[in-house]
Amino acid sequence: MSDSKQAVCVIVPVYNHPEKLSWLVERFCHLQLPVILVDDGSDAPCHQLMQQLRDDFPSVTLQVHERNQGKGAAIKTGLRAARQAGFSHALQIDADGQHDLDDLPRFIAAMERAPDALIAGFPRYDESIPKHRYYGRYATHVWVWINTLSKSIRDSMCGYRIYPVDASCRLLDRQKMGDRMDFDGEFIVRWYWTGQPLEQLETRVIYHQQGVSHFRLVHDNSLISWMHARLFFGMLLRLPVLLRRRWRAP
Repeated sequence: MSDSKQAVCVIVPVYNHPEKLSWLVERFCHLQLPVILVDDGSDAPCHQLMQQLRDDFPSVTLQVHERNQGKGAAIKTGLRAARQAGFSHALQIDADGQHDLDDLPRFIAAMERAPDALIAGFPRYDESIPKHRYYGRYATHVWVWINTLSKSIRDSMCGYRIYPVDASCRLLDRQKMGDRMDFDGEFIVRWYWTGQPLEQLETRVIYHQQGVSHFRLVHDNSLISWMHARLFFGMLLRLPVLLRRRWRAP
C-alpha cells in the first residue's frame, strides 16, 4: 500500500465474535493495515484468541474493557487509541463478517479524495437479512430525516465507516453520545450537524445464517428511540442553522 494509506488503521469492536476474527485480522495484516482490536468484555475463549492475534501479528494492538460496555463504547475506545497512536483515519468494521472487504479499496479511495470527510457505508442487502431488521430500519431513517431536516444521510446504522480521527475525537470530547447500538446513528447525525463533509458508499451486507447477533430487540430499539428523541430537541436548538443549510443546498 502507498504511504498515504499507512495513516489508516482498522478498529474492530469485539464482543464474543471469534468465528471470523482470525480471518479478518489476517486479511488486514496482508493489506498492511494496522488493527486495533477492542475486547468489549468478551468471554475467556474470545479474549484469549485476541491475545493470541496480538502476539502473532506485530501490527495488532488490543484494548480491553473488563466488562461489556457496548459497541459504541468500544468504538470510542478504538478512536481514542488511534488518536494516541498518531493515525489520521480509522476504518470501523464489525467483527461478525457481515461487511464486504472487497469494497475496502473504494472506501480508501473515497478517503483519499476527501480526507476531511466521514466515509459512511449504506447497505445493499440480499435475501439473508431478517425481515424485521429490514423494515425496522425505515423508522430510523424517518427520524434521521427529521433530525437533520434532510434526506442526505442514506443510512445511519451501518457500521462500515472511515473516521477522520482528530475531528471525530473532538466531536466525542464535546458531545456525550450513546455507548451501545445507539452510537452509530447518533454520531452520524451529530457529524452532519457540524457541517463537516460526509461521503456515502453503497456496500453489500450479508447476514450469515449461523451468525451471532448481540442486538437486543426491545432494549436496543428503546435505546435508539430515546437517542432520536434527544436528537430531536437538539435539532430544535439548531433549527435556524439547519434551515439555512437547506435553503442554500443546490
